[in-house]
Amino acid sequence: MKPFIYDYSFEQWQEWVKTNGMPAFRAGQIFDWLYVKRVTSFEQMTNLPKALRELLEEQFRFVTLDEIARYESKDGTVKFLFELQDKNAIETVIMKHSYGNSVCVTTQVGCRIGCTFCASTLGGLKRDLAPGEIIAQVVKAQQLLDAVNERVSSIVIMGIGEPFENYDSMMTFLKVMIHEKGLNIGQRHITVSTSGIVPNIYRFADEDTQINLAISIHAPNDALRSKLMPVNRRFPFADMIQACKYYTEKTGRRITFEYALMGGVNDQPEHAEELAEVLKEMPLAHVNLIPVNFVQERNYVRTPREHIFRFQRILEKNKVNATIRREQGSDIAAACGQLRAKHLESSAR
Repeated sequence: MKPFIYDYSFEQWQEWVKTNGMPAFRAGQIFDWLYVKRVTSFEQMTNLPKALRELLEEQFRFVTLDEIARYESKDGTVKFLFELQDKNAIETVIMKHSYGNSVCVTTQVGCRIGCTFCASTLGGLKRDLAPGEIIAQVVKAQQLLDAVNERVSSIVIMGIGEPFENYDSMMTFLKVMIHEKGLNIGQRHITVSTSGIVPNIYRFADEDTQINLAISIHAPNDALRSKLMPVNRRFPFADMIQACKYYTEKTGRRITFEYALMGGVNDQPEHAEELAEVLKEMPLAHVNLIPVNFVQERNYVRTPREHIFRFQRILEKNKVNATIRREQGSDIAAACGQLRAKHLESSAR
């Protein structure tokens, strides 16, 4: 199969034009057509010689993201269910904030991490996405926003899949997103979330970027985390915390720890006290408390609102910064993986 036209970083385009005996400025022109003008065909690249357009068409293909469904929430959230060229389906979400538009992207078709509260893992992992398939999600979102003269201002890599298990594709995606000749998203406006793939936390720390890191923690100890997140059996809690300490020491940057609160499971005062004890040695730690989304196939219930605030107060009493995530798109099944799960169920009938 030919690579996707979005698969290459700017540096790879520079190498490609050089290899094909073309002047260096052609790389900038190609990037401009893809990410500034956001064309959808090679024919639209009108300032490129016909021979170059034909060569591009011969060697590359545009990503096919066919819109299966689009849902718009009363709060402005837009959720897409896209069909890929191989008929697999992925989700992408645009979230509207007071500070701009954020896009949540997917990095894999399905997920093998197996978190027991998440819809993304239903059906397991099918395959990794190519860099271009991740990039195309942001391009599609930006094309929608173009119609209202708005732009993508931030990105969260928190959709379906584990980004750190598709590491190289994720890094190519990031290089394209932050490049000044591309979409030019500020590094500090991008967050990548991992379930705790320890070797790649170290690797990411050594990348020397300003991109934000979030860790799905969801429990304050080994035993409970292994029940909620089977990945903890591969990368134990203590090893993950040690990798996080390395990250903060190496980069000087804050880590956000995502903690989904599940009624009667991990939301008791003793859990908050234990989590504070773990994180007190990490002054740059920040906890994002997430009221768990209801997933039909899962048995977890939402923590009562007053208990969420109680959990936050205990953390802050122990000098651990904590915020409560604002809910968005709850009326359109915007929890990660829910639309895809429904699509798989209906396709199997």
